Amino acid sequence: MTLRNTYLVLAIVGAIAPYLFFVNFGLTQGLDLMGFLTALFANGASGGFTVDLLISSVVFWVFMINRQSGPKPHWFIVLNLTIGLSCALPAYLWATAGRSGEPV
Repeated sequence: MTLRNTYLVLAIVGAIAPYLFFVNFGLTQGLDLMGFLTALFANGASGGFTVDLLISSVVFWVFMINRQSGPKPHWFIVLNLTIGLSCALPAYLWATAGRSGEPV
């Protein structure tokens, strides 16, 4: 399997895996946005993961926006906001590997 195909598989897994948890939350808690936000910071461990993910996402956005070449960042920001960094980052690496043969 090529590195580019590995990125594609990781993007697909990164799209499915978080939604398994989101759907489970929705089935047990309903569509409660405040409950979801509260759960993100329910304790130190979940709060730490949440903040780490938010900072990593912002770094990813800054990196993409400031690159002189490569794909337009807006689609990957949408992926990041609607699915998550676990899908957006490998999708971006897949897209950049498709242009030059090698990632970033």
